Amino acid sequence: MGSTSTLSLYSRPQVSFLAQPFRQRLQPRFVTGFASGYHELLFPDATVSISPASRRKYFRFRRLVVRAASRSDGASRRKTTGRRVYSEAQGELIPAPLKQVASFVAPVGLFFAVTFVLWKLVEKLLIPNPAKPAKASSVEEKSPPQGLNWSFAAGTNLLPGLKAKIDRESKQKLDEFAKELRTFRSVDMSGRNFGDEGLFFLSESLGYNQTVEEVSFASNGITAAGIKAFDGVLQSNIVLKTLDLSGNPIGDEGIKSLCEMLVDNASIQKLLLNSTDLGDEGAKAIAELLKKNSSLRVLELNNNIIDYSGFTSLAGALLENNTIRNLHLNGNYGGALGANAFAKGLEGNKSLRELHLHGNFIGDEGVLALTSGLSLHKGKLTLLDIGNNSISERGAFYVAEYIKKSKSLLWLNLYMNDIGDEGAERIADALKQNRTITTVDLGGNNIHAKGVSEIAQVLKDNSVITTLELSYNPIGPDGAKALSEVLKFHGNVKTLKLGWCQIGAKGVEFVADTLKYNTTISVLDLRANGLKDEGAVCLARSLKVVNEALTSLDLGFNEIRDDGAFAIAQALKTNEDVTVTSLNLANNFLTKFGQSALTDARDHVYEMSEKEVDIFF
Repeated sequence: MGSTSTLSLYSRPQVSFLAQPFRQRLQPRFVTGFASGYHELLFPDATVSISPASRRKYFRFRRLVVRAASRSDGASRRKTTGRRVYSEAQGELIPAPLKQVASFVAPVGLFFAVTFVLWKLVEKLLIPNPAKPAKASSVEEKSPPQGLNWSFAAGTNLLPGLKAKIDRESKQKLDEFAKELRTFRSVDMSGRNFGDEGLFFLSESLGYNQTVEEVSFASNGITAAGIKAFDGVLQSNIVLKTLDLSGNPIGDEGIKSLCEMLVDNASIQKLLLNSTDLGDEGAKAIAELLKKNSSLRVLELNNNIIDYSGFTSLAGALLENNTIRNLHLNGNYGGALGANAFAKGLEGNKSLRELHLHGNFIGDEGVLALTSGLSLHKGKLTLLDIGNNSISERGAFYVAEYIKKSKSLLWLNLYMNDIGDEGAERIADALKQNRTITTVDLGGNNIHAKGVSEIAQVLKDNSVITTLELSYNPIGPDGAKALSEVLKFHGNVKTLKLGWCQIGAKGVEFVADTLKYNTTISVLDLRANGLKDEGAVCLARSLKVVNEALTSLDLGFNEIRDDGAFAIAQALKTNEDVTVTSLNLANNFLTKFGQSALTDARDHVYEMSEKEVDIFF
């Protein structure tokens, strides 16, 4: 492609191209005629024509400049003279391609220069100075063992420059924890989040420790690797009696390591391993420990993933162990098969006193096997927790038969099953023949007025039952009436829980009337019964009467407003001999006026009798 151009030293070049888009790129100012190589370099495809007049003017100016210049390099002088001549005639003009290159090269060069400076600065700050080996060694001594990256503060991805500072802070905290272990008899370090590395540091304070008897390392992120910190420590400690490792993801491998260490330990009597990801393999390791260890009295394995296989292993251990007293297996997956296996272990065991199997999906079949084993149990079981196990009225029949035979049971928990009115009648009939059970928990069993009436009749002649839990049963006003009429002058119930029983304002009238005459009830729970102001006023009338027994009244979630609060506050002021020390009105509809009235009543009681009343609203 060719072009024709005529240039003058005193005028801008006029360049004509065949392709229109290139014209705009060649319009910026540039120097022509300095040497034939210049225009060939800038426009290799263009043919340039310069007029004779322009050429004469160009060489005239060049001669003038050559005389003034002192350079010896001819080529350099021609280029320099050309720039100066054209600059005098046309002004400071820079070739367009050079300007474009300069606009690109300058920022890039600046970027690389700034980057290089910043990199050197960061390198100087973060990379340790090899010229000071003593200081670096000191930092290493303060750091945790190599390969362990513990931080007391939240977060684990720390910059190398901050690691030494974090290590120092962590070391200080761990030193404080270690001091506690060496000073106090009972130390709670739960939730400190010191992890495996922290445990390695603290375990040294347990070895040959003659002070601490109870220690909790619960919820600290300890894994199977951290359990190895106890190796050699638990074997040498002869004072520690309680070890709590609950809430740590120890897993089966960690449990196995722990059991191997505890075989030779003769001091630990209580071991808590709740929520530790313990499965069947871990349960088997514990079973082997129970066969050899004779010091453990309490073992808690709640909320793990032990199923039938693990239950079978533990049941086998019960046949050989005669020292374990309390066994907690709540929230596992034993099922009916696990209960059946456990029953066989219970038959030959003489030491077990408490058995906690809450939430194990045992069902009616499992209850049948379990109660059969308990009936043959040679020991004296005092507590049986089989709540939340899908037990129906049929399962309640098996439980009732065991209650009739038991001579040692003190505490029975059937909470959150579904025994209904028929099951309640069977339990009530068994309680008439039992004279040992003091605590009965039948909450959440779909018991209505009919079923609670049967339970109330038991209380007429039973003075042993002191705690009765009936919450979450729709007994309604009629059920409250049947229970209140008996408790007015009979029974020895000290704790009565009727929360979420749909009693209403009508039903609470019977309860309030009972409080005027009852001399045993000290704790009364009436939460979430829709009492409203009407019900609160009824209870306030009873509080005005001298009641030397009631100390705690819970009225939370009852839609009580200021009028009800005013009535209760007035009752507290009126009764100078009031014995209530705890009053809960939380989660009601009180405004600042109702709250102020209750606060004034509390202050008045303290001024008059120096008795403190804790009021919650």
